[in-house]
Amino acid sequence: MSFIKTTEQDSLYNDLETMSVKDIISNINKEDKTVPLAVEKALPQIEALINQVTIKLKNGGRLFYIGAGTSGRLGILDASECPPTFGVSHDLVIGLIAGGDKAIRKAVENAEDSTTQGWEDLKEFNISKKDIVIGIAASGTTPYVISTLKKCNQENITTGCITCNKNSPLSLEANYPIEVIVGPEFLTGSSRMKAGTAQKLVLNIITTTTMIQLGKVKGNKMVDMQLSNYKLVERGVKMIMNELSISKEEASKLINTHKSVRKSINHGRTKQNR
Repeated sequence: MSFIKTTEQDSLYNDLETMSVKDIISNINKEDKTVPLAVEKALPQIEALINQVTIKLKNGGRLFYIGAGTSGRLGILDASECPPTFGVSHDLVIGLIAGGDKAIRKAVENAEDSTTQGWEDLKEFNISKKDIVIGIAASGTTPYVISTLKKCNQENITTGCITCNKNSPLSLEANYPIEVIVGPEFLTGSSRMKAGTAQKLVLNIITTTTMIQLGKVKGNKMVDMQLSNYKLVERGVKMIMNELSISKEEASKLINTHKSVRKSINHGRTKQNR
């Protein structure tokens, strides 16, 4: 199968340094508008992968993201937001980046070129067949990610990927590939731009849909969110008020007692039905 790295092709724009600020931001925005349309074309692939993620998590497995650079950071971001948003364990969705945690802030030289470290990183978490691993790489050529998925396949661990090039080595390695073809970047080769945006959109879709399937949402509300600050407590109070048709004072009492929106609603509903 042919493989053309469209993410590395020349920008459709030239002489960027001669553009006005207005022209630069207008052209960046013009390119960004194409990303959701590219994601839309990949929805069947996204659905197939989510179905597998949901099955694994319902049966006691975990979701791992693994990537390098921007891709790795995006995976870690998505994983880190699942516990506060959906009230799940920090061990349910785990993000790994080439070079370890220090690479989240500063690039670690040659880390993405390793063909063995990714599997070693997964072994630290006692990876098993119950889990699912999603490799994230805009180019689809990152050795750290490809080699890890290859080893997972050898160990009969289900794999998926998110990439922005068609028929990449990573796509061919994954059991459930997602290919969001965004084309050349405004700044040639800067895949933190459209490709990064595409990956973030897909990650949002994967975890939000999975958590809904796992029963972590009621109606359209995050009833299992962690009440970790005043803003979230106030949001929780409003949810309870609307759900039970009660006053703010009553809702505040419930949330202060039960420390959970879901438990507060369930308790209030039971009391109303007596």
